[in-house]
Amino acid sequence: MLNYKLKLAMHRMDQFEAPLCIIFNRCIQLKLLRVLFVAASQLGNGSFWYCLMACLPICYGMEGIKVLVEMLLVGGTAVLFYTYIKSRTYRSRPFMAQNGLIWPVQPLDKYSFPSGHTMHAVAFTTILVQHYPVLGWVIVPFAVLVAFSRVVLGLHYPSDVIAGALSGYVISSFYVLLW
Repeated sequence: MLNYKLKLAMHRMDQFEAPLCIIFNRCIQLKLLRVLFVAASQLGNGSFWYCLMACLPICYGMEGIKVLVEMLLVGGTAVLFYTYIKSRTYRSRPFMAQNGLIWPVQPLDKYSFPSGHTMHAVAFTTILVQHYPVLGWVIVPFAVLVAFSRVVLGLHYPSDVIAGALSGYVISSFYVLLW
């Protein structure tokens, strides 16, 4: 019964959000925006974060190592969380459910709710800005680009991104309090 209600709720959300996905997706008809959002999405896949984590000990010594460990713990927790939620919601990605969407990047997995890219971007940004506020000028705009890229590229509904952002913030805030 609960599974049926969840599927029905997801279907209603899909219908409500589909027009937004189509509007956002149209902007990648412009080559410059397509290149920007594809790059943000691919960098948000991990390479940007891994490079940044590798630089922390070099730039900040032992403090950087502590932040690196915190980010690894947050990242691992986020993977466990979104994998569990995705395995329960089974929400199809917008490009699979809506005709006419362009998706220039292949998704990492089959389901869309919540956005793991956004979850990690917000979680890592929260940790980094907590420890190194000056990095916020670079990290916050990048995290916002990653989040928008997921909807623009037809890979997520807006609610997937919102859920990912909220989850990432809650997970990272928990670790900030523990640390």
